[in-house]
Amino acid sequence: EVQLVESGGVLVQAGGSLRLSCAASEFTFDDYAIGWFRQAPGKEREGVSCISSSDGSTYYADSVKGRFTISSDNAKNTVYLQMNSLKPEDTAVYYCAAGIAAQAMAVSPLGGDFEYTMDYWGKGTLVTVSS
Repeated sequence: EVQLVESGGVLVQAGGSLRLSCAASEFTFDDYAIGWFRQAPGKEREGVSCISSSDGSTYYADSVKGRFTISSDNAKNTVYLQMNSLKPEDTAVYYCAAGIAAQAMAVSPLGGDFEYTMDYWGKGTLVTVSS
């Protein structure tokens, strides 16, 4: 069964950095798009970043652009989210998700329909940014 497991979420002070990892089992990232989503307390889930493993293209939400970087190691079936200059508003449970790249990239990247192109979801890892 395909599984995605996030790790790396911890408590960090504002201005600090973290790197989240998303590891896949029984699955390869080739030809898939991998997205990072987050849900803050009392807020709706939002797309943060995504990468198309087929061509390596990356996308970022305006709120994190310039601070976060997504990358992948396809040989290890792992995607990373490097988060720098963290802000309290970045506090959320972060989820990774995977979908077929051709379908995921057919919609507006990180738009409202993007999450519905994801077929597999991890259980999330909590990132807490203190002020």
